Amino acid sequence: MIEGVVNAAREAILTLSLRGPSGQVRATDAVIDTGYDGFLTLPMPLVEELGLPFRFRGRAVLANGSEEMFDVYGVTVIWDGQPRIIEADAVGMQPLAGMLLLDAHSLYMEVSNGGRVVVQAME
Repeated sequence: MIEGVVNAAREAILTLSLRGPSGQVRATDAVIDTGYDGFLTLPMPLVEELGLPFRFRGRAVLANGSEEMFDVYGVTVIWDGQPRIIEADAVGMQPLAGMLLLDAHSLYMEVSNGGRVVVQAME
């Protein structure tokens, strides 16, 4: 089980532990974004700090219909207490946790400032 909190802006926040290829570890807060179908977005400064390996160029069509290109990197996230290698899109300045990261899990949120967020593996 993974626990987080709802902040004053009514965003569901999970603190994720990320690991780079040389073993460097960094905790970062990620907003759960149910409209994002990827694993995780990370700001480029964090990608560089962790020395993440480049995987490929990605493309997304945004809600306003515009298209954006971005770089995709490999990162290890500690998920349910276990290391999990995922793809991280280098986009924006706020890390976002997407639906691929939440796949095969249930999500519970108490939507109020300080409310509880629980992500639990489905049985």
